[in-house]
Amino acid sequence: MKAFVRVAVAFVIIAALTFAIHSARSQVSSAPDFSTATLDAKSASVVVEVPAGASGSQVGEILFRAGVVKSSLAYFRVAVANSSSSKVAPGAHQLNLEISARQALDQLLDPTRIPNLIKINEGGWNSEVVASLIKYGFTQVEVNKAFKNLVLPKGFSNSEGLLFPAQYTFPKATTALQAVQAMVNRFRSEKSGQQLLSSKGKYSAQQLLVIASIVQAEGDTKDFAKVSRVIRNRLEISMPLQLDSTVHYIKKVRGQIFLSTNSTLINSAYNTYKHYGLPPSPIGNPGSAAINAALNPELGDWLFFITVAPGDTRFTRSSDEFLTWKALYEKNRKAGAFN
Repeated sequence: MKAFVRVAVAFVIIAALTFAIHSARSQVSSAPDFSTATLDAKSASVVVEVPAGASGSQVGEILFRAGVVKSSLAYFRVAVANSSSSKVAPGAHQLNLEISARQALDQLLDPTRIPNLIKINEGGWNSEVVASLIKYGFTQVEVNKAFKNLVLPKGFSNSEGLLFPAQYTFPKATTALQAVQAMVNRFRSEKSGQQLLSSKGKYSAQQLLVIASIVQAEGDTKDFAKVSRVIRNRLEISMPLQLDSTVHYIKKVRGQIFLSTNSTLINSAYNTYKHYGLPPSPIGNPGSAAINAALNPELGDWLFFITVAPGDTRFTRSSDEFLTWKALYEKNRKAGAFN
């Protein structure tokens, strides 16, 4: 009799498990989803707020309540199947109403659908970031206070160079300090930033960041490692850097290839025509490629480099060869090659 009871109980448990699994599968397979919508400029939309750290299921529920997707489960299934869903930024997103879960994820990943997006370009100056923060909605007083209260990595007293180039958006009620601190924290979390901060060698982390900022401003990505080597080679023989980018930083000008003689006479610690060694702090916020180049310069004995035409940057140790190329650059400049 006891054996019969045990068998009966086992059948009941198996039946219950089978029903539960069937119910779960039925629920997943039947997740309601809108058909792929045909959209245009007149299509209805709504702004949804994605909290920092929200899970796929939480985002799905937000989208469902806003009328974007037909069910939270439909979005969750799409998010689980696509690793890009982890890159959905917290903050505001403008999405169309009644779209498929796949479209919803695509729109969440589309930076053009993020209102008040703060974008830091590679090489961007802190002054440009300040302008973006004010445009975002923070006051000048709030921004100034934020920069004064930043927690910087050990050994740094200036945030220039530490605001990692990326696209940022923030949830409502984010303070200016939290926003700027997030940019510094992003630098700390990036692999290139971690390697720079932990680097031990002839140059300190701050000096390496200065080099990276100059590399970012001076060269094309393909030439970064060579420019990094030129900077080191000059420093090692106490040769002035004489780099236009440091003067451009003083004058806050971009896109100007030609540098006048008067500009090289500006009295500033950032003027590498008048002062030996590196500037006192970075001349912009470098990206990962420039940071990696500062950490890993290409082998070479070059002391000079010059861009004689767009996309044609040449490196040499010979001052005579450099002067020949400089004459070619002048010829090309006057012919309008850099316009």
